[in-house]
Amino acid sequence: MAIEPTPADKFSFGLWTVGYNGTDPFGGPTRAPLDVTHVVEKLAELGAYGLTFHDDDLFAFGSDDATREAQIVKLRDALAATGLVVPMVTTNLFSAPVFKDGGFTSNDRAVRRFALRKVLRNIDLAAELGATTFVMWGGREGAEYDSAKDIRQALERYREAVNLLGDYVVDKGYDIRFAIEPKPNEPRGDILLPTAGHALAFIETLERPELVGINPEVGHEQMAGLNFAAGIAQALYQGKLFHIDLNGQRGIKYDQDLVFGHGDLYNAFALVDLLENGGPQGGPTYDGPRHFDYKPSRTESEDGVWASAAANMRNYLLLKERAAAFRADPEVQEALEAARVNELAQPTLGEGEGYEGILADRSAFEDFDADAYFDGNGFGFVRLQQLATEHLLGAR
Repeated sequence: MAIEPTPADKFSFGLWTVGYNGTDPFGGPTRAPLDVTHVVEKLAELGAYGLTFHDDDLFAFGSDDATREAQIVKLRDALAATGLVVPMVTTNLFSAPVFKDGGFTSNDRAVRRFALRKVLRNIDLAAELGATTFVMWGGREGAEYDSAKDIRQALERYREAVNLLGDYVVDKGYDIRFAIEPKPNEPRGDILLPTAGHALAFIETLERPELVGINPEVGHEQMAGLNFAAGIAQALYQGKLFHIDLNGQRGIKYDQDLVFGHGDLYNAFALVDLLENGGPQGGPTYDGPRHFDYKPSRTESEDGVWASAAANMRNYLLLKERAAAFRADPEVQEALEAARVNELAQPTLGEGEGYEGILADRSAFEDFDADAYFDGNGFGFVRLQQLATEHLLGAR
């Protein structure tokens, strides 16, 4: 099937994704490092829209100013030559030994101050490159031992840091918003703000909550046994889906970072339908980058790296096509009606009705036939799921 991605699809990749050299906790690299110019050129050939990066992806931690600037110039030149953009930038506060106990929430105050300076410097770079989203993944913000970290104070330090960054972008006039990326564990035993729900609750404590949303990742939520599409629906409902990381995950285990669609295919289908169509009733959709945060398998050569990058985009477009066909199917619409999915949009209370009205309504309780729901009044959800399955399998 001829499905070709274009920049209009807004597919973006992290420099750390296609640039992953195969290293894991049990073995070293299986591929040579890739030059940033080569990465940008290859992604452009494949039809991608953007490239994202941590500071330490572009120039090594501790690089002097000349080395740093040379890499930035190389990136700028490659972007200008290909038309790729940088929609998002993030900062690495997890790889270097100094961040062994975190950045914003390290027990060591000097480390926290160093982390803030590192982030502020990278925000300047993000603004220079035109990025409008700054992602914060607190991979080392956590602990392995309950007695090692005062969680309430750690959250206060986290809040202090994000408030300061908000002040900075406002005072500098930068068009940048922040997106917190939750993850339950790995590399820390337990990570602060482990799920989308935790992050959404934390954001409401900030001085500038309007500047901060979330960047949920498929695998991260599924590592916690959660339904990713449901979490994205809540983020859209609250207007807080500022960015998204797409990949594949198979069950509650380590972070697999598989190609998007190579994990829970049903949930990937529901996710794409939600992002593109707003779900069953056409609610809010997502217009930001479709960002792939995956790792090419360490079994692959460089050819496999680009094949896997292309697979991410192709799978998304195939699911988008399948979701459109699902929504256009008259039998699906009939099944949605039978399942009363649309009825959920009808307020439970009448216009202007309060508790007095519902207490006075005998049909709501005294005359309500609850017994009719024993072996009756079924919702037909299985039929609806079977229709989704048949569309996914190309049988309809």
